Amino acid sequence: MKQRFFYCPKCGGRLNYKEQGERQRLTCSTCTYILYENPVVGVAAVVTNDRGQILLGRRNGSYRGLWCIPCGYVEYDEDVCEAVIREFKEETNLDIRLQGVFSVQSNFHNPETHTVGIWFEAEVTGGELMAQADLDQVGYFALDDLPPLAFPTDTKVIKQLKSKPYR
Repeated sequence: MKQRFFYCPKCGGRLNYKEQGERQRLTCSTCTYILYENPVVGVAAVVTNDRGQILLGRRNGSYRGLWCIPCGYVEYDEDVCEAVIREFKEETNLDIRLQGVFSVQSNFHNPETHTVGIWFEAEVTGGELMAQADLDQVGYFALDDLPPLAFPTDTKVIKQLKSKPYR
C-alpha cells in the first residue's frame, strides 16, 4: 500500500502503518490517533426526457472533453439530497426534484481518490438548460448512442437504466 499521508492532523506527529485488526492503518507515533482513509462521497442526478434520452454534460476541467452524468461532491456539512440538487443546478442551471436513489457504486477510476457515488433519479422542475461550472456542453442522448464517457461507473449506471422494465 502506497502511503499518501505522513503527518498526524491532530498533533503533527509522524504517521506509520500499524496493524489494526485485519488491516494496516495509519497511526500517529506520538498521540496514537488513527487516520482512517475513507472514501469521498459524490452525487449525481439521472434525468431523462420524454423520449427516454439521458442528460449528460461534457467536462471542462478534469477529464476534459469526456461526458458524464452531472455530478459533484458532497460538502462536509451537507445532506446528500441537498448536495445533488445544488450540484445539478450549478452544472446545468436546472432545478430538480429527487425521485429516489437509483444506484450506489464504488469509484476506483482515480487512484488518488476513492469515491462512493450515489446516483439519484430526478425530474426537472424549472430553470433553463445551460452548461455551467465544470461543464462546457450539456445535452440529451439516446441510451444506445452515447458520447465518450469520463467515468466507468456512469457506464454501469446507464446500463442499469437501459434494463429498467419500463424502457
